[in-house]
Amino acid sequence: MDIRFDGKRALVTGAGKGIGRDIAKALVKCGAKTVALSRTEADLSSLKTECPEIETCCIDISDWTKTHSAIESLGHFDLLVNNAGVSRVGPFLDVKEEDIDFVFSTNYKSLFNVSQVVTKSMVAKKSGGSIVNLSSAASKQALQDHAVYCSTKGAVDSLTSVMALELGPHKVREHVIHHSYSLTL
Repeated sequence: MDIRFDGKRALVTGAGKGIGRDIAKALVKCGAKTVALSRTEADLSSLKTECPEIETCCIDISDWTKTHSAIESLGHFDLLVNNAGVSRVGPFLDVKEEDIDFVFSTNYKSLFNVSQVVTKSMVAKKSGGSIVNLSSAASKQALQDHAVYCSTKGAVDSLTSVMALELGPHKVREHVIHHSYSLTL
């Protein structure tokens, strides 16, 4: 099966390493003009060396205002892959407020922000599009010492359902992927 995205623009968050990096490279191979977002310049630099066709943007997506401005300045996208994610592992009874803030800011709040900016353009241009949110099997199955992570992924699932309901009439498709444990670099 030959999947092509010729003439389409794609944005991938958390694209500096691991799953996001591989998704960004695959989209380029399939013809998409791809922008890779990461908070680590060194990761983006090595990605650009490996895949010169890719465009990169270094930003910490947990910063709502800077991210909003950066995404808007990048222009219109036909496809968004929300891959960025972090975790803080520890027993429920030991979780601190800063753990919750850190994980929710990246895994949920930034996904909400990036999705909102990208889909506003899709709706305004009446172009439709596709949003892929990487969640986790942990959204459905509790994991020991992962209270915050599991909670954020449950929130991603719920948000994806709401987005599908509200954005479907605008021909913006929503997808959620529940991957299992992955060793990434």
